Amino acid sequence: MLRIASANVNGIRAAHRRGFGDWLAARGCDVIALQEVRAQAAKLPEVAFGDYHVALETGTLPGRNGVAVLTRRPPAAVRSWRGAALLGGPAGEPARLATTTGEEVRLDDAPGPALTPIPAQDRVPLARGLSRFVAEGRYLEVDLADAPLTIACLYLPKGGLPAHLQRPERMREAPDGGAKYARKMLFMDGFARYLTRARRAAAADGREFLLMGDLNIAHTRQDLAAWRRNQQTDGFLPEEREWLGAQLSPRTLVDVVRRLHPEEDGPYSWWSWLGQSFAKDAGWRIDYHLATPRLARAAVRAEVDREHHGVRLSDHSPVVVDYDWP
Repeated sequence: MLRIASANVNGIRAAHRRGFGDWLAARGCDVIALQEVRAQAAKLPEVAFGDYHVALETGTLPGRNGVAVLTRRPPAAVRSWRGAALLGGPAGEPARLATTTGEEVRLDDAPGPALTPIPAQDRVPLARGLSRFVAEGRYLEVDLADAPLTIACLYLPKGGLPAHLQRPERMREAPDGGAKYARKMLFMDGFARYLTRARRAAAADGREFLLMGDLNIAHTRQDLAAWRRNQQTDGFLPEEREWLGAQLSPRTLVDVVRRLHPEEDGPYSWWSWLGQSFAKDAGWRIDYHLATPRLARAAVRAEVDREHHGVRLSDHSPVVVDYDWP
């Protein structure tokens, strides 16, 4: 049995203050994909990733984004769009950070875990449109050492509304003329091509492929409690939902949680901190496990850990799936 989780921690330091370390130690996961780590190497808590080995892509934007994959054994290979990532474990050498030019910057005085640079191996060629996102810490791939499986971790941009839907009286942020919307569309267009390449590369290597992460899209009406009043809200726009549907098919990638919960509303994985949305379970399902068909058929249980000992770890909750997989 292989227990795999995806969690947007919305800041690893804040998540630890809410009990993330205890959840990590108690949940018994074999693999965890994290999004929005939001900390450069020198700012990580000393026990940020518990007893796991970690592959980490922080990106270059301080306090923003950042993805990681935690595994029980060191990964067989790590790939990132930036061409380098950080690799650490329960014990290791003084931390180092590889820059995009290949230069190593010593971080001996860093309080966080020991991390060493690892070059990306056999990178899948980037698709057109993704080059402007390579330094943002949004994507990371690892090949597991103890199972024929490639794990991909994604934090897809939140986006915004197209210009014709922007009404200042209904917006918390100033109108931007559709700039964030256009940026998300550009990312999704490029990522669709990249995803096909990455999935096929894994298959050519004899590996199943599992994409996990915060996709910032609720796919169907089952994935959003208040779908009627959110049909012109970013994250539930028709073109976003159509894009996500186009990535799924019985031959390519399967939405694992929906396969196991075909008739259920939710289970939701994100709730606003505001109001009573969490208490009323008025959430969004935007955190996914998308697996190649053979792996998807091996999934036997999917749960959302809404809280840990009565405390929310983040505005997102971990999505945990058990796979009957050796």
